[in-house]
Amino acid sequence: MNITINDKDFEPFIEHHLIEKRTRLIGIQINLEYEKRVPVFIGVLNGSFMFMADLMKEVNVSCETTFVKLASYHGGTASSGNITEELSIAMNIKNRDIIIVEDIIDTGRTLSFLLEKIKALEPASIKIATLLLKPDALTFDVGEIDYVGFEIANDFVVGYGLDYDGLGRNLKDIYRLYVG
Repeated sequence: MNITINDKDFEPFIEHHLIEKRTRLIGIQINLEYEKRVPVFIGVLNGSFMFMADLMKEVNVSCETTFVKLASYHGGTASSGNITEELSIAMNIKNRDIIIVEDIIDTGRTLSFLLEKIKALEPASIKIATLLLKPDALTFDVGEIDYVGFEIANDFVVGYGLDYDGLGRNLKDIYRLYVG
């Protein structure tokens, strides 16, 4: 069933049970790769909060979590290109294994900005987990993206943490902008 948020219509795209399944598989992979290590998960707010929470339920290794808040969408359906850092890393991550948790990677501008900030803090390693990846929209070199839930077309999506003008984050499924 289609939904309307403000002035835009969205159609169902990825159902919650599929998100749960992919999140579980990413958790298993992380558990295997970090069996004898204690990674720090850095969630990128606001969008990653639902994915990060569900991913943490699947991670059984010892770990820590922290958050950063970056913004590049200032209303509308396209990135403004202007990144603002509203909350920075509040812990020492020098010589730590880092896993950045993103909701979506499209152009890679925000992730590239964050990677620069994190690398300056001298972690032992950095890996990236994202629920959604838009490979056709990627214009910044962000290196390898280690854990990907779903590769999607360059569609605007909402739900499961993703928003349109601040709305829709609470939806358990993911919807895409309806163009029909």
